[in-house]
Amino acid sequence: MTSGMRITWVLGTHGWADCTLEDHHAKAELTATYITSAPEEFLTAVARLVAGKTETRVQFEAEPTAYRWIFYREGDDVWIRVLELRDGSDHDNRGTEIWSSQLGINQLVRAVIRCFDEVAQTHGESGYRGKWGEHFPRTELEALRRLWRTHQHPPKDVVGTTDCSG
Repeated sequence: MTSGMRITWVLGTHGWADCTLEDHHAKAELTATYITSAPEEFLTAVARLVAGKTETRVQFEAEPTAYRWIFYREGDDVWIRVLELRDGSDHDNRGTEIWSSQLGINQLVRAVIRCFDEVAQTHGESGYRGKWGEHFPRTELEALRRLWRTHQHPPKDVVGTTDCSG
């Protein structure tokens, strides 16, 4: 694994998906249902990190269990904690940490984009809708991809500016 982290999203029976995340140290398996917009919210949370937010969260509902992702960013580093909660309305301190990791923002984004690109390649967008029950999160995936490109290659300063410091 080049990024050190791998995320897979496997569609199960209608409206259910299994999400596996792993790195060189640990592996966790989560479940999500389509009662919330888990894929869209997940992609949006990661995009917010790329855009400069220092903390984002997303929750996968698994009826009644929930899995809460908590992301903290400092510079180019991201700390990720995944909590399993007996009920989605529980406070963080009632959850059990099932996975945590620290990695670079680029590693995280690469793993997330790769995950959803693989889902689209495996099922196609109509196949995804048939299995998941909702549209493939194309808008959120492409927004993340655009933000990441901008983050990797920020616009250059205007050439030819004059120093007016006196």
